[in-house]
Amino acid sequence: MTNATIALSEFAEKGADADFIRQTLQHALQRLMEMDVESLCQAAYGERSDERINSRNGYRDRSYDTRAGKVDLKIPKLRSGSYFPGFLEPRRTAEKALTAVIQEAYIQGISTRSVDELVKAMGMTGVSKSQVSRLCQEIDERVHAFLNRPIEGDWPYLWIDATYVKSREAGRVVSTAVIIAMAVNTDGVREILGVATGPSEAETFWSEFLRGLSRRGLRGVKLVISDAHEGLKAAASKVFKTTWQRCRVHFIRNALAHAGKGQRQAVLAVINTIFVQESAEAASAQWRSVTDQLRPKFPKLADMMDAAENEVLAFMSFPRAHRTQIHSTNPLERLNAEVKRRTNVVGIFPNDKAVIRLVGAMMLEQNDEWSLQRRYMQLEGLQSLSDNQAARLSAVIN
Repeated sequence: MTNATIALSEFAEKGADADFIRQTLQHALQRLMEMDVESLCQAAYGERSDERINSRNGYRDRSYDTRAGKVDLKIPKLRSGSYFPGFLEPRRTAEKALTAVIQEAYIQGISTRSVDELVKAMGMTGVSKSQVSRLCQEIDERVHAFLNRPIEGDWPYLWIDATYVKSREAGRVVSTAVIIAMAVNTDGVREILGVATGPSEAETFWSEFLRGLSRRGLRGVKLVISDAHEGLKAAASKVFKTTWQRCRVHFIRNALAHAGKGQRQAVLAVINTIFVQESAEAASAQWRSVTDQLRPKFPKLADMMDAAENEVLAFMSFPRAHRTQIHSTNPLERLNAEVKRRTNVVGIFPNDKAVIRLVGAMMLEQNDEWSLQRRYMQLEGLQSLSDNQAARLSAVIN
């Protein structure tokens, strides 16, 4: 079997023969996807049938690396739900990135996470520095292109959140913030716009990160959603001249720390009456009422609420259809949980570059998966945001 495989690989490199193999393979894989989609739709392409349960919605280009070379495929898209062929392995790049990080950690002499056993469990018996270098270079090129791509269009909502990993710096093990930025454009599509490492509280770091997004083309930002990072709050105001939304979930968590364990459910119920109001004015009035109600028993909580009203209720001034998605950093929580799951396997990263390699590869593939899904937000509210921006711009010009 090995000899036959080697022979096929050598045969595939011979000019016209290689083209013939690629074309044959392309036809077979394309037909396989067509059959899959026919099964999902319960009808063939263009067929009128009472049994049809779905329909096609164009194609998405995707290249596939094989022993015979790169094969260009067109992945069918569906109007309802999504389709992705199993043979393309959407998570392959991130898994390769994880392998590269583990291998690099092994070579750097990091032994705190039993890397030897992990490498063996992944089916590897040893690795050379040259192998690691080649693998890392391939991944770094793709991640760099993804994280530095031009940003086009208007992006009204920008979420930013940080999680923490361990890495080595000047011979010490330090806690490093991994920053992920996600945004939704006026077409209702969400994308990962950036990944960076650095001190999460420093305004200079946040300003540099946001200016980098701006230089790549990020514009039309109406709301930045994050946890209570004072540095980010100041940087967002300077760079984008926009409103800041303090994560409601994190705020409530901090607020409940000022109440006794047996009183937290009652306090939570009272605070939640604020967020069921229909308008920004009603929510603001209820906020002040709840604050005054809590002040006698919980003065520190009341002081905290006095200071945070505008930050926590900023989302109420935006379209109702979007409020459940923009009041917190919850859209990024799932990503952060996946980042922690992968980075916990590594334990201690040899350097920040290895952090970006792994997390960047994960975000690249998450972006690919999102591109196959339906819109993340309703268009109507987003278009109104865009129209308001145009109206304000026109007023300034006139």
